[in-house]
Amino acid sequence: MDFELRRAREKLDKEQRERKERAKLKLDRERKAKEEAKKQRDAIEAAQRSRRLDAIEAQLKAEQQMGESLLAGRGVVFYKILEAVPFQGSGDKIKLPPSCFTELSDQGAFDKGPMYFQLSLVHQEGSSATKDDEKENNRTTHSGVLEFTADEGSVAIPPHVWSNLFPVDAPNIPLVEVRYVRLSKGTYAKLQPDGIGFSDLPNHKAILETSLRQHATLSQDDVLTVKYGELTYKLRVLELKPSSSISVLETDIEVDIVNPGVESERTDQYVLKPLAFGASESGLVEEGNYMYYKFSIDDDTWEKLVSDDVKIEVKIDAEANGADTDLYVSKHPLIFPNRHQHEWSSHDVGSKTLILSSKDRNLGTGTYSLAVYGFKGTTKYQVSVHVQENSKHKVGQQATHSSSMEVDTVECRNCKHFIPSRSIALHEAYCSRHNVVCPHAGCGIVLRIEEAKNHVHCDKCGQAFHLGEMEKHMKVFHEPLRCPCGVVLEKEDMVQHQASDCPLRLITCRFCGDMVQAGSSAMDVRDRLRGLSEHESICGSRTAPCDSCGRSVMLKEMDIHHIAVHQKN
Repeated sequence: MDFELRRAREKLDKEQRERKERAKLKLDRERKAKEEAKKQRDAIEAAQRSRRLDAIEAQLKAEQQMGESLLAGRGVVFYKILEAVPFQGSGDKIKLPPSCFTELSDQGAFDKGPMYFQLSLVHQEGSSATKDDEKENNRTTHSGVLEFTADEGSVAIPPHVWSNLFPVDAPNIPLVEVRYVRLSKGTYAKLQPDGIGFSDLPNHKAILETSLRQHATLSQDDVLTVKYGELTYKLRVLELKPSSSISVLETDIEVDIVNPGVESERTDQYVLKPLAFGASESGLVEEGNYMYYKFSIDDDTWEKLVSDDVKIEVKIDAEANGADTDLYVSKHPLIFPNRHQHEWSSHDVGSKTLILSSKDRNLGTGTYSLAVYGFKGTTKYQVSVHVQENSKHKVGQQATHSSSMEVDTVECRNCKHFIPSRSIALHEAYCSRHNVVCPHAGCGIVLRIEEAKNHVHCDKCGQAFHLGEMEKHMKVFHEPLRCPCGVVLEKEDMVQHQASDCPLRLITCRFCGDMVQAGSSAMDVRDRLRGLSEHESICGSRTAPCDSCGRSVMLKEMDIHHIAVHQKN
């Protein structure tokens, strides 16, 4: 009996404990469910609150951008995100789609003068940008507009703007934010070349001015590319006034060009080293490379040259190690002579000397450039420029020479020299055994028999050379050369072509005074008859007021106007 009661009580206690545990677990589950529900409600409320804040922030940002656009555009609001595509053009003017023309026209942007645009990179999600790349991702520059012919959804960008927006590599789909802005006219610019040599250019500020004529804007930290013939110089914009981005249209800008930093000097840029009369400079030139020097002829030296008292001697002493050099000389503004463009040259094997005298019509006062070209191998050399006095004959020597002509002479049948008649037989016997006359037409030089085998003539031009010089002569004078304009000629014709016919040759414009590429023939027949180049034909079409009557006359017709209207010669 007691046993059954005990078992019943234990069973009851066990059931009570289980009920309590189930009740406890139920309470725990309900508490956790309430906590989870509360967390979810808090998360939903936080997300909703964040979205409301983001919406408010986006609205404020849009209003701020609208205000900035209105302020920057002075009442014109234009903002587009377009895909950037490159096109080959000069300057900084971009091409926009036709829809942009309509949008800008509706807001009266064309009535406010030249249009300028701010171009910024759009950072794309998923791009692997680091902190070092953050500055590059935020690149901003400015431009003008060339035309509205780009494809819808894209903006065509010239090389200058492209290189400033994408200094390293462009993304697969480059997106650019294009915003209409108004820019102040610039008053000051500080530029720094990325290498030495730019300041050596004759009238380099005029060359820079010519390059800037193709630009509408300048932005701080941009890199400006300036071309001078085949040479290219890059200048970084360090400082601008009155703001960090300016307009360069119809304004006078004070320009400072500072020396390049040591850390930014380029080793591939040509440099003119000064060379004084009487001093020599040592150097090492590799095959296919140039080393450049410069010297000047002042008024005193020129007077001595004109009076035929002195001559200029340019000399290169090279080590005889199987290598060889060439020598080229030119007068500025051609500051970097080469195989195609020069005024004087020497192609002798080994050491060489070039004599400049007043008889050379291109010689005069001014600065000259000297180029040492590595023709073969690596050559160690010494270059010098001397003012040498001309040797003058003495009267006594002249008298002796004239007295010898009175002796009775007979022409040698072998060497064709006139020999005294009393010794002609002995001379002809000796001459026929030891000497031979070159049979080449027009040569007739008398050579020793052992020297005749090394005396050869060029099959193309007929010039006489030592056999060891023929290989260099053929390579220098008769190997076809390709001009950058596409023409293929031999050396002599190439020098003439690049001096007078090449559209890429540099000339001094008679109207603007700048060094510019001549271009092809002028389109106008009258301009061609005047001898104007393509650039001068266009540049001379600008008008200026006549000094006598104030009438606006084209520059290229100003002389005709003075003669026809004012009877001025």
